[in-house]
Amino acid sequence: MDKPRPRFGPGLLEKGHAVHFRCGAPVVEGLRIDIMTRLRGLASFELLRDRRTVVAGADGEVFNLLSVPDLVEAKKAQRAKDWPVIDALVSIHYRENRSQPTAEWIDFWLKKSRSAELTRRFPQETEQLLSARPLLALARDGDLPSLRAALDAEVRVEQEKERQYWEPLKREMEAFRREEREGGGG
Repeated sequence: MDKPRPRFGPGLLEKGHAVHFRCGAPVVEGLRIDIMTRLRGLASFELLRDRRTVVAGADGEVFNLLSVPDLVEAKKAQRAKDWPVIDALVSIHYRENRSQPTAEWIDFWLKKSRSAELTRRFPQETEQLLSARPLLALARDGDLPSLRAALDAEVRVEQEKERQYWEPLKREMEAFRREEREGGGG
């Protein structure tokens, strides 16, 4: 027997629910596509679109992607596998842009990086951000054991924020499923 499918509509997406699809076409079979109109901690769709990264494919197709800073913010999830991705995204962004850093990028790197290197390169900016991200002092001072513990604590805080964001949405989805099973859904 098929599982009942919960209702779907724009209103649910606006509330923050996500819709997931698995592709069946041979070239992309099994690929999961998530549709979301709201992400925890991110700006409105309009602002995200304005900040997007545009990439052209070899055949001239244009792809509109989240900017790296927005993608990093979007990856802050409960899943442990997302955190190495965040580290890689910030590191790659730094490597690709370090020769001509902007104030905005330096701020992004220092606020999101999981590496101590940046505090040595940008000592003034590090000092200015200590109140926003105190673990930068540990990075600056080379206290790696304490830095690792502080980074782990930072992850746990973000994971808890993510859990709190999704909890009411999950409860609502469970109520929809219960309603469907009992024959009252529509």
